[in-house]
Amino acid sequence: MILPFLFLAAASNMGRGVFTSENIEEGIIIEAAPVIVMSREERRLLDQTLLHDYIFEWGAKKEQCCMALGYVPLYNHSYRSNCEYEMDFENDTISIKTVRFIKAGEELFINYNGDWNDGKPLWFDAK
Repeated sequence: MILPFLFLAAASNMGRGVFTSENIEEGIIIEAAPVIVMSREERRLLDQTLLHDYIFEWGAKKEQCCMALGYVPLYNHSYRSNCEYEMDFENDTISIKTVRFIKAGEELFINYNGDWNDGKPLWFDAK
């Protein structure tokens, strides 16, 4: 499920991103996407490809990884994101939910650390 007012467009210095053409209230699930779960061995292979930047660690012990379908892989990162993601290991889905009011035209961001306001440096910011 992807709400119909979400769309993909060029994002400043980030390739493509997910945007909204309508205002969105806080606490709204804007997308629920199935995932393809892969093993630790498959993760090692994926880490050698461009897909490394688009997969999520998966499982309570993070022993697997997954590729989300839908727009999920295209949400760009912000340490103070306007959305958060939630993993449902039982149903193999990831949901995206707003954490504040979002104006029409805004880009939608998730924090790749998992918590919407977690400032821990990520692999592409680590020095």
